[in-house]
Amino acid sequence: MNGKSKVFIFIDDDPHPIAEMMSPTSFELDTHKLVDGKHTLKIVSKDSTGKEGVRLVPFEVRNGPSIIVEGLKKDAVVHGVLPIMVNAYSKGDQKFFMIEGSETPKGIPSWVWVLIISFVGWAIFYMVKYL
Repeated sequence: MNGKSKVFIFIDDDPHPIAEMMSPTSFELDTHKLVDGKHTLKIVSKDSTGKEGVRLVPFEVRNGPSIIVEGLKKDAVVHGVLPIMVNAYSKGDQKFFMIEGSETPKGIPSWVWVLIISFVGWAIFYMVKYL
């Protein structure tokens, strides 16, 4: 016996492995064949004596366009009229950078306004006191 383990790689609950190799090994997982969403990589290793080890690795595939929703958070309790902005953009073909639509415009955070108002107030106070 050579002491090497045989490794079986499964995706989600598929009973047929996508790869069957001797360890140590490396492989490339093509996510283009998977639908967007949550998946589980299941790695089963069987040693020369027949004992099995299992490792589950959850991951999320996002090959499609990225969707950003501004103005509504997950599980939010809301009322009235909500202004909601939706932006969806793709990564393109990875050969050219698409600048238009690749960033989601956001409002200025309230802490920035507080910082600006505080600085302007301090500057006015300083000018009045020392002039």
